[in-house]
Amino acid sequence: MERGATYLPIIIAQDLPAAKVLKQETIYAIKDQQAKHQDIRPMKIGIINLMPDKIQTETQLLRLLSMSPLQIDVRLLRMTHHVSKHTSQAHLTKFYATTAEMKAENLDGLIITGAPIEQKPFEEIDYWDELCDILEWSQTHCTSVMHICWGAQAAMYHHYNIKKTRYHEKLLGVFEQTIVQGHPTLRGFSKQFYCPHSRFTGIDEQALQKSDLDVLATSHKTGPAIVASKNQKNLFLFGHLEYETDTLLKEYQRDLMTGKAKKPEHYFIEDDPNKGVINTWQSHASLFFLNWIHDTYQRTPFDETQIGQVECRLTEN
Repeated sequence: MERGATYLPIIIAQDLPAAKVLKQETIYAIKDQQAKHQDIRPMKIGIINLMPDKIQTETQLLRLLSMSPLQIDVRLLRMTHHVSKHTSQAHLTKFYATTAEMKAENLDGLIITGAPIEQKPFEEIDYWDELCDILEWSQTHCTSVMHICWGAQAAMYHHYNIKKTRYHEKLLGVFEQTIVQGHPTLRGFSKQFYCPHSRFTGIDEQALQKSDLDVLATSHKTGPAIVASKNQKNLFLFGHLEYETDTLLKEYQRDLMTGKAKKPEHYFIEDDPNKGVINTWQSHASLFFLNWIHDTYQRTPFDETQIGQVECRLTEN
């Protein structure tokens, strides 16, 4: 073992681009053969990656999942009825499974990312029917499902008929959130914490109040930031705790080239893009994903064929 290196059991292909980045950060992935000889059942976590720059999103999420000492078998998943314009087909074919392949087994956890398509009606998305099928499947074949940004809006619309609402301008920046209800994923959190947001739409908050959902964290600026179903099956994150320090900076620089840039709020030092950024959310992001992994692990039966019964037991209690 290299001196100073940290070996964490996240199972991914060794030639995945994210593996090289994480290795440089002293986050090492466990090899497939080594994992097979450990006398435990690894957690199976699927990531349905809907973002254009899939390699960047892979790295962001894998970095956070690697915080846990548990062995995690990660499955990257792609939509069958969608042609990616920003990630090569060779990369997708090599590292991503189809949703049909995913549905052949049960998963401990499933993450559905956001997508920069929030201004389109859901029904106009080319993979909407496929995504709805996955959302239905996830309720009986996954212990916990984490939906992020547009993925959260889509799931709320599908499961609860809660529609999205259009903002007058883009919500962009790092905003303080206040915890209003406890939850296993928020253990160890401060009452106030920060979370990046980047979106043109929110959700119908009046419809949310009438639903069987719990708002866990919110702010007057962003509205609900984290919402959970009472049976602990679904988590909805309307921000991006997974973002790296410079993610909003790159978005701002990209928008400057189009002439439609809005400066991220509460992001730059002294609100000056020339003075850099201080990451105010990283520690809470790590804690959130660690809590989610451990809570999901505790609630998942060792016999993975029983995963679909978890929701029934929680409902009965």
